[in-house]
Amino acid sequence: MKKILFVALGSTVLFSSCSKDEELIPLSEVEKNDLIYLREEEKLARDIYTYAYSKYQNEVFNSISQSEQKHFDNVLNLLSTYSITDPASPQIGIFNNIELQTIYNQLKTKVDISAEQSLQVGATIEELDINDIDDFLANTTNPKLVNLYNKLNCGSKNHIRSFTNQLTAIGSSFVPQHITIEEYTTILNTPSGSCN
Repeated sequence: MKKILFVALGSTVLFSSCSKDEELIPLSEVEKNDLIYLREEEKLARDIYTYAYSKYQNEVFNSISQSEQKHFDNVLNLLSTYSITDPASPQIGIFNNIELQTIYNQLKTKVDISAEQSLQVGATIEELDINDIDDFLANTTNPKLVNLYNKLNCGSKNHIRSFTNQLTAIGSSFVPQHITIEEYTTILNTPSGSCN
């Protein structure tokens, strides 16, 4: 099973379209599939955070869902640059990728349990994002993809710090399952910053 997801992330990622004089480096099938998957991962994160905000009115979800929307749009810009069909449904909570649909349904159920569980879900999405994006980075040397992935990875690290801070504030904690404790600790001990 692909290491999922959701890539949640913070900060705006800006792309300028290719000029007519700029030659695009062709993408491999693996690179195309990673972008297609990433587009729906970003949607999943945005949709879950939007749902959690509507349920608990915790501002962290509102803020991060807006960041996810920007990332979602930036992935679409790159898909468009390479004339790749957008896989994302316009409907909230609906996914063409069956694996992502299943994950969305499972996470939404956990969000329904409690406000604390919704923060655990947020941190899980972000650690999965970090893990998944690292895999995508290993599949490419294309500067456009590397630039996107690095910005999204930066955003995910900002977001996992935010969710961890929220959990700490209510006397809870998060134990990562998809990145090492060492990596998680390093992320927490590094100041958040701009990902542009």
